[in-house]
Amino acid sequence: QVLVLSGENGKAKSQTPLPSVFLSPIRPDIVNFVHTNVNKNRRQAHSVSKHAGEQTSAESWGTGRAVARIPRVSGSGTHRSGQAAFGNMCRKGRMSHPLQTWRRWHRKVNLKQRMSHPLQTWRRWHRKVNLK
Repeated sequence: QVLVLSGENGKAKSQTPLPSVFLSPIRPDIVNFVHTNVNKNRRQAHSVSKHAGEQTSAESWGTGRAVARIPRVSGSGTHRSGQAAFGNMCRKGRMSHPLQTWRRWHRKVNLKQRMSHPLQTWRRWHRKVNLK
């Protein structure tokens, strides 16, 4: 039995039977799974610009210069000229496998699993009791 308190004076108004879910043992594996996957539903998709790291004019110098065959920034009179570009291993180059907005950001969790999570069950039951 659970005491239902009055909102005005804080004294006990009536008693209600405790839901059976609170008497069952807590399964930490289910709680962890539900908590992890339900929290993923708050995430917002984000990604990298598809042009990022490739907005420079660069061309490979080819062989015979004793440098790697990665494309190099053209021009002169600046520190950037002659630096490697475009590659994922280069400074200011693109990412390898960049983030995409169509990644699977959200997860579906079964209703019974969500409701077995003690806090969710408590909130739902508490709402019903307070509405009466």
